[in-house]
Amino acid sequence: MSTIKDVARMAGVGLGTASRVVRGKGSVSPAKLERVRKAIATLGYRPSHAARSLLYGTSRMIGVYIPLMSGTFYTAMLQIVDAELRSAGLHMMVAFGVEREGARQQAIDGVGFLFERGCDGVIVLTSPLLEEDLEALGPRRGKLVLLNHSFDSIPEQCFTVDHRLGGRLAARALLDHAHREIAVIAGPAGVADNIDRIAGFMHELEEGGIDPSSLWTAERDFSSDGGWSAAQALLASGRSFTAVFCANDEMAMGALACFHEAGIRVPQDVSVIGYDDVPSAAYSAPRLSSVHIPWREMTRSGVAALLNLCYGFERPLTRTFPVSVSLRASLARPSRG
Repeated sequence: MSTIKDVARMAGVGLGTASRVVRGKGSVSPAKLERVRKAIATLGYRPSHAARSLLYGTSRMIGVYIPLMSGTFYTAMLQIVDAELRSAGLHMMVAFGVEREGARQQAIDGVGFLFERGCDGVIVLTSPLLEEDLEALGPRRGKLVLLNHSFDSIPEQCFTVDHRLGGRLAARALLDHAHREIAVIAGPAGVADNIDRIAGFMHELEEGGIDPSSLWTAERDFSSDGGWSAAQALLASGRSFTAVFCANDEMAMGALACFHEAGIRVPQDVSVIGYDDVPSAAYSAPRLSSVHIPWREMTRSGVAALLNLCYGFERPLTRTFPVSVSLRASLARPSRG
């Protein structure tokens, strides 16, 4: 396996010059730059992890903690993080929880694991961490970015959206389509962003003259299976309904599948609206209406902020992420029948 010394020797330059080319930092004449690049290509040189750590003084590795390794939601966000890191010559290490019980301790352990493995910084996606958990990190707290969560102590390191507004927009979409008999499939009661979106949804319905306490409501685990089982329970309840709000798209797709198997047409018989607007929402059958959360923009800005903190980059970022509704085929006005 070739080394940086081999590259320098073949290119006829000093070790420092070859290192500056590999790092992409520092002044190198065009002629020497070209010779080093040719040597790298000829030798097939790739710096080892240890060598990169010596060259950069860092591991060039960013950790990512997610609560659960399941579904399409976190997969899409991980793909965005990985693409952003690769474009900067960095790598990703992932840690994740295994169940919803004990989620806080799993998050503490997961973040600690990533830092202990040498990650220069850590991105945390929607975890139940508390302020005291951040304080326990000491100086490492300055190399932490949170997505879809917020702490008063580190506001500049948090990137999230107004989920209460998202819930209100979902309710307004149903009201604007003249729905009054509405069922709700909510996410876990202890998840902060679920609390906000459901609270916003109920508030908007109340403003529209609908008593939230009169609604059929079920709590599930944000999975397609959860949406399916909730839809089954709704049908078995005998309640009359013309629309269903699901607190995320995976549950909405599970509900769509259940209604289809039961011979209930969407949107002719029942309308369904989801939340998140994941990429697959536009390809469900029928295409799913959903509250659009700009996850891509939010994730990219969070990554940029962490790279600025860890490596002194000056990447541009944004902190305002507008929420909207993507209206598709699953939402229509109630049929006259």
